Amino acid sequence: MILSDIIGPVMVGPSSSHTAGAVKIGNVARKLLNEDVKEAKIFLHGSFRATGKGHGTDRALIAGLMGLGVDDSRIAQSFSIARERQMKFVIEGTDLGEDYHPNTVKMNLTGISGKELEVIASSIGGGQIKVVEIDGLTANFSGDFPTLIVHNLDQPGHVAEVTSMLQHKSVNIATMQLYRAKRGGNAVMVLECDQEVPADSIKWLEHLEGIVKVTYLSLQ
Repeated sequence: MILSDIIGPVMVGPSSSHTAGAVKIGNVARKLLNEDVKEAKIFLHGSFRATGKGHGTDRALIAGLMGLGVDDSRIAQSFSIARERQMKFVIEGTDLGEDYHPNTVKMNLTGISGKELEVIASSIGGGQIKVVEIDGLTANFSGDFPTLIVHNLDQPGHVAEVTSMLQHKSVNIATMQLYRAKRGGNAVMVLECDQEVPADSIKWLEHLEGIVKVTYLSLQ
């Protein structure tokens, strides 16, 4: 157990769930996009929708998407900073359904190169988060570890290719989850790792037959 698990995160804002957690969600989404955000469409669900404005959730998400930390005094000014950086954003309410945590947000992001990413993530208390969907496919990771997300066709051999590559690069797997939309359809691997995955290995994966998309969360 780490100290922040007991006393909570060092942060700016009134709520670890609605403010610090929201900043972290924005930060993780930005890292998954792997470039500056040009446009963000943000949809607040549940408690985020009902009380998020009063807790600064909207400003916290924008701050995180620009790379500000949970203790950054500029969080309250994130809207004006985003406009100065010519980052467009729209924030609306939505109902994702009862299966989602009350503190959940859906974000459709477009990067400066035109790259697109859809992320659904929840703030689960104490500044901790869970990313639950990426580009419409199930995921379940915290953002606390270097995380490799591999979208692939549901075919034999892809799991072995990925795990063998990590073994060859001396990268230890902390957790591994496998999901698929249907048999023979699209599948996804989510691997939280103890070490960073080398950039050349990620590029190697991207060019393998049957690999649809590779997304990587680096903590560096």
